[in-house]
Amino acid sequence: MAEIKVPELAESISEGTIAQWLKQPGDYVEQGEYLLELETDKVNVELTAEESGVLQEVLKDSGDTVQVGEIIGTITEGAGESSAPAPSEKAESKESEKEEKQAEPAAQEVSQEAQTEAKSRTIASPSARKLAREKGIDLSQVPTGDPLGRVRKQDVEAYEKPAAKPASQQKQQPQAQKTQQSFEKPVEVQKMSRRRQTIAKRLVEVQQTSAMLTTFNEVDMTAVMNLRKRRKDQFFEQNEVKLGFMSFFTKAVVAALKKYPLLNAEIQGDELIVKKFYDIGIAVAAEEGLVVPVVRDADRLTFAGIEKEIGELAKKARSNKLTLGELQGGSFTITNGGTFGSLMSTPILNSPQVGILGMHKIQLRPVAIDEERFENRPMMYIALSYDHRIVDGKEAVGFLVTIKNLLEDPEQLLLEG
Repeated sequence: MAEIKVPELAESISEGTIAQWLKQPGDYVEQGEYLLELETDKVNVELTAEESGVLQEVLKDSGDTVQVGEIIGTITEGAGESSAPAPSEKAESKESEKEEKQAEPAAQEVSQEAQTEAKSRTIASPSARKLAREKGIDLSQVPTGDPLGRVRKQDVEAYEKPAAKPASQQKQQPQAQKTQQSFEKPVEVQKMSRRRQTIAKRLVEVQQTSAMLTTFNEVDMTAVMNLRKRRKDQFFEQNEVKLGFMSFFTKAVVAALKKYPLLNAEIQGDELIVKKFYDIGIAVAAEEGLVVPVVRDADRLTFAGIEKEIGELAKKARSNKLTLGELQGGSFTITNGGTFGSLMSTPILNSPQVGILGMHKIQLRPVAIDEERFENRPMMYIALSYDHRIVDGKEAVGFLVTIKNLLEDPEQLLLEG
């Protein structure tokens, strides 16, 4: 018999939630075949069978929280219920039936012993345990007709109707009624996914544990847009990828980080860890929430390399195929709310990073060319949120001005490398 255990996922992940079982008890599974989908704080992971056999027992249901190393099911050797018995097995079946009848008294004695043992240690199916937790029912008080004393879901349901509700549940009932009565119009109650809960928790933690401040500037995108217009066809023919805005901003961020290294650092206790690498996180809106895959060594990539990497990571994020390694270890983050029409925002830090750049919608606005002339120019507001504990306002403003100057004269990005 093989135990199905929750594997080691990453240093920062110690538990997960079972999203769904892809196999049911009694199903035959091949080695390497997917058994279940596990939802973690960052990504969904599909667990596979380590050996072939029959899924004998499922110890945790969908929606249950499980710890790394916890046993959540078992697989036994065999061909499953659907496999046909061999000819020799058919020949021996009559003799085995006789032996089973002779062994019935002994089996009854064993079942009585098992039932006595079960009274001291309640045995219940996962679905029964889950229902009992939801209803506040003590499983040891639930009678069952199972010979081995195993409490089933129907036993819990049957016990719930005639039995009085526990005191703890009675105390909670007025509060629950009050919550329901507080809405005079129809509402829909939705349980937050594990990832959404984690996002909410970490965003609050960042604001409680950092001295976050945001500074703003605006960029005239005329030069970048003209360059893209002139070079986009040739760029696509040579690289088979479109020339977007993200490669310009990523290159500008790397150059600014080299000039202001404290924005590429993090705090550990009473020490500063200044990073000498440039792994840039790119925020991507996925179905279950925002994720931040990382473009590794962005300083060594060409414009085409950055565009390809961002495109592949975004595709994986939207199809829920990102690995944990692709989400960890970033040194600075870029987020683009402009793709959804945001004109201005204050992005929240991606802890433990101390800086995040927010891009916004490009919008035509009248700009003073000199004392007498105005022109409509494609302008973008940019925002830098930073941890004021280690980054001073002078550095933050200088960082943002550097990005502005590089984007308004994009040929400088080639000289910056």
